[in-house]
Amino acid sequence: MELYITHAPSWPFYTFSVPNPPTEQRLRDLRLLCRVRDRIDREFAQPLDVAALARDVHMSTGHLSRQFKAAYGESPYSYLMTRRIERAMALLRRGDQSVTEVCFAVGCSSLGTFSTRFTELVGVPPSVYRRQAGDAAAGIPSCVAKQITRPIRNREA
Repeated sequence: MELYITHAPSWPFYTFSVPNPPTEQRLRDLRLLCRVRDRIDREFAQPLDVAALARDVHMSTGHLSRQFKAAYGESPYSYLMTRRIERAMALLRRGDQSVTEVCFAVGCSSLGTFSTRFTELVGVPPSVYRRQAGDAAAGIPSCVAKQITRPIRNREA
């Protein structure tokens, strides 16, 4: 529990206020946001859009986007693209598929958009990543490679 001290200028005493605990509506929204995130994690390779996700949890698109960003630090679309790029990195490390095949396997419909988003998150284009990952993967277990190469959307965070 946090206490906030405020000073009322017309009154010489300090007042203490306690922030409100989460309301039932806020808790309900958090449960729904968790369902949305779980669905994105499960169905990242399927065509998903924010409107469909919002409809499934009976929220408006704007409300879902604002609440999702407040809870998880990024928009639903950014979270979806991060999951897709994360899976693409794993497929590219494996090395048995072309960049185009990986693009479609993770649910992206445009190779250009996929390459742009991949480069934004990872720092190198998918073809370069595939080549570098093949060279560096010798002797590193895949579970360790996945952890140390996890994409981070906000590099400052």
